[in-house]
Order: sequence, then C-alpha cells, then structure tokens
Amino acid sequence: MTAREPQEMAQVAAETGAKKVHRSWDRVLVSAFLAGAYISFGALVAITVSSGLDPDTWGTLPTLFMGAAFTLGLVLVLIAGSDLATGNMMLVPLSAMRGKIDVGDVIRNLTLVLLGNLIGALFVAFFLAIQTDVIGDAASEGGSLLTYERLASIAEGKTSHTAWETFLRGVGCNWLVCLAVWMSLAATSVSGKIMAVFFPVMAFVAMGFDHVVANMFFIPAGIWADVPGVGWEDALYNWLLAGAGNLVGAVVFVATSYWYLFLREAPASAPKAAAAEPAERA
Repeated sequence: MTAREPQEMAQVAAETGAKKVHRSWDRVLVSAFLAGAYISFGALVAITVSSGLDPDTWGTLPTLFMGAAFTLGLVLVLIAGSDLATGNMMLVPLSAMRGKIDVGDVIRNLTLVLLGNLIGALFVAFFLAIQTDVIGDAASEGGSLLTYERLASIAEGKTSHTAWETFLRGVGCNWLVCLAVWMSLAATSVSGKIMAVFFPVMAFVAMGFDHVVANMFFIPAGIWADVPGVGWEDALYNWLLAGAGNLVGAVVFVATSYWYLFLREAPASAPKAAAAEPAERA
C-alpha cells in the first residue's frame, strides 16, 4: 500500500480546505447534515454495545468497547463523504494560512457546517434513537432500559464537569480527531484510511474527551429520554465550551503545527497528487 509523505499530506489538506469553501451553501448544509447523522450513528452503536456491562465486573473496558464502535461515525464521514465541523476546524483554517481563502470564508464555512451537523445529530437522536425505542426511558425493560441507563450515565457525565475541564476535554478530543483525519490523508486506499482513523478516535472516546458534534447527539437524546438533571441549558453550555476546545485543538495543535513544519516556506503551487485528490471530506 502506497502512502504519502507528510509534505504531500499538508498540501492535500490545504487544497481540501479550499474546496470545502468553494461550494454553494445548500450543498454544504446537506453534506454537514449527513456528517451529523453519521457521527450520531457511531454514538448510538457505541451506547448499544457498551450498555449492560457492570463496571464492577468490566471496570473501564466498556469505554474501550464504546470507543471502538464509535469509530464508525468518522469512517462514514471520510469514506462516504460529508462535512464534519471538527475536521473542517483543521482543514479550512489551514487553507486560510496557506492564503487560498480568507478568514471570512473560514467563519462562514464553520458556522454553516456546525448548523448542519446539529440538525443531523438531532434528527438521529429524536427519530432513530428515542422514537424507535432503541434508547428507552426509566420505565423501559430489557435492552431499551440498558441503553437508557448507559445514555443517562454519559449525558450526566458530559454535563457535570467544570468549564475548564470541558474546554480541555474538547482540546484533547479534536487534537486526536484531527490527527485521525490528517493521517487518513497519508493513505490512498479505503482500508488504509480506516486504519488511520480507528486508533485516535477510539482513544479520545475511551478517555472521555468531548466532541461537540457527538455531544449534539448524547445530550439531546438524554433530554428526550427524560434523564434527570439534564436540560437544554446544559446542552448549550457544553456545546459552547467543547466547541471552543475542539477549535483550539484543531487550529493550534494540528493546523498551525503542520503549516509551520511543512507549508510556511513551501512553494504556493500544490503537487499534482494533491490537486487530483478526490476523497478527503471530513
């Protein structure tokens, strides 16, 4: 399996970020809706496979199972193609640093993509998680009760941290997510991209870090399932802090770092391999 070198990866990333901006608003919104739904599918299957595992018996292994299952979301985003805000937080600012777009383009793209991600996440949370009884409520029985209890534990955990803790968890999360996207640029095969994504995404979930789009599923699903003590003000508070942390993790620790290492003094023209790249869409 062939792989790109880091210099080529940086060029591809900058080109990809520019392509994301040069589309009509409706295409961006539909693409972002799909990404929000895909991440929510990953979150829903992660809840399902980790529910019913008693921590007294399993310890912290349920979070590892959850992380492994959650990788489905980013795999769908990358391979099927869609716009995920956390990935765009790295790719689009990197393109701006390269001079291909301006700051206004970055703000417009991230705002529209976050909106689309939110709509997609809410759609899956309400119609495919709650209305289907895949996730039940406190009065449910069997598997629906187990998934409710798992969701309740996650939603309560996401809304119980201090502002500083939530922000830092957002930084750590998107540092890893953007590394997953970055490493996927090295691969030129579907299997290579999946392997590049799997371990960083599994790691951030296993460590309990905060992904703003995933939390657009977890917390509203918890609200609609009537998890005690979880409300819309908690959701907004978490999204603001986790989203800010995600932005810092993407821009500072991935985009700026690799711009400095590989693009700051590089020629403006991209290699042909970058111009021909069809598949980097996270």
